[in-house]
Amino acid sequence: MKLISWNINGLRAGVKKGLADFVHKEQADAYCFQEIKMIDRDVSGQLLPIIDVDGYEPYWCLGKRPGYSGVMTLSRVKPISVLCGMNHGSSDEEGRVLTLEFEDYYLINTYFPNSNRELSRLDFKLEFNKKFEQFCKRMSKKKPLVICGDLNVAHTELDIARPKQNEGSAGFTPQERAWYDKFLKQGYIDTFRMFTKDGGHYTWWAAFTHARERNVGWRIDYFVVSDKLKSHIKESSIQPEVMGSDHCPVRLVLK
Repeated sequence: MKLISWNINGLRAGVKKGLADFVHKEQADAYCFQEIKMIDRDVSGQLLPIIDVDGYEPYWCLGKRPGYSGVMTLSRVKPISVLCGMNHGSSDEEGRVLTLEFEDYYLINTYFPNSNRELSRLDFKLEFNKKFEQFCKRMSKKKPLVICGDLNVAHTELDIARPKQNEGSAGFTPQERAWYDKFLKQGYIDTFRMFTKDGGHYTWWAAFTHARERNVGWRIDYFVVSDKLKSHIKESSIQPEVMGSDHCPVRLVLK
């Protein structure tokens, strides 16, 4: 089972930059895209170039605000059930969590809020984190979880190119990092760190100052799975060579 997660920074932009070609080339079993920036009335037409590839079915959870947020999952296997949101009003209105139920696990595609440069949304994000943690606790009572997406936090100093200069910045505040620590300790695995222990591996680069060329980035996109699935993890990797967004895809292979 090959799964790919990618913040594509706009479905329209992704289509223009060859997203359908990427889907066709990778032949993954499911693709989880974040920040598709669509609303109900225009998403279907933009999906056509992508879903017309080897029988994928699209599922999405969209925000009310045009050109903002939204997540989408393409799956070859028909899910048992599909859930948009977490039954939490304010964050659900932004289209940040989409859950597909399969026989052996839940696949949760998520796009965490950015706490913003002045930390103006830090409280909102921490509340979202809390609700997400509660949501995962409820869901994991039924089946193990595969969680993927842009969590908008660099966990440790290994996950950011310039930790000292960014102390306290959005995505690297003590509060956000502490929450992620706490979350993992509740029975989850950051799968990338099972295979790669060193730094210098990033999934997002600022779109200015040639940050990507210089590899001055952040690792903020993850595959996190329940401990129960540890023995099934075959590969977890980052694909920095794939262009088309200020993020790059991350990949998980389960046996």
